[in-house]
Amino acid sequence: MRRLALPALAATLALTGCTAQPADRPLSVFAASSTRLINDDLAARTDIDVAINNGGSSALVQQLFDGAPADLLITASAATMDRAVSHGDVETPEVLATNTMVMVVPKGNPAGLTSLEDIDASTRLVLCDAQVPCGALSAKIIDAKGLTVTPYSLESQVANVLGKIASGEADAGLVYSTDATSSDDVETIHIDGAEEFPNQILGAVVAASPRRDEAHAVLDLLDYGFDAEWRKYGFNPVK
Repeated sequence: MRRLALPALAATLALTGCTAQPADRPLSVFAASSTRLINDDLAARTDIDVAINNGGSSALVQQLFDGAPADLLITASAATMDRAVSHGDVETPEVLATNTMVMVVPKGNPAGLTSLEDIDASTRLVLCDAQVPCGALSAKIIDAKGLTVTPYSLESQVANVLGKIASGEADAGLVYSTDATSSDDVETIHIDGAEEFPNQILGAVVAASPRRDEAHAVLDLLDYGFDAEWRKYGFNPVK
């Protein structure tokens, strides 16, 4: 049976220096928040018991730096994965899928927004922090359009942006297209030119994992045998 690990668990283990990994524990997958949509399908497609820790890519990589036990890392950008590679924490990564950014507004669009260009000083705009992939991409798109915005809040992961829009706490937010389709409480507004800034989903086996064979098996599934599931949630599989 699949068990979802709480993000705080890995951080707690790292802080306490506890890196013991019992042989009967689930395979630990550190996965970007934007990939949480595939959790159930991944568990259903493999006989390997997996514990999925979803969070912001930067935070997950930092947890690896701090010694948190994991077997497979999935990030939502090449930049964050490159940090893990350069630190020697993971093996050679594979690009698994891509998606793009869109703007979301609460159901009914109370602020009456029709495009990103409608954002002004009165708009409660929620973005990801620039240190996480969804924030870095948002900044690139906004800069490319020559816009100046003052975010109402900056979030550590894309799920938090979506949550604030779905709850009506803010007027608009930038999220991945895959996240937008996962909620019935938001409406999606296309961003012209966003396709020029595709988001990559990458996976890599953790170098220190004692279960690299199983981690490779799950990575191979995501890389070569998961096209239907990626497409089901709006991702574009690479292979």
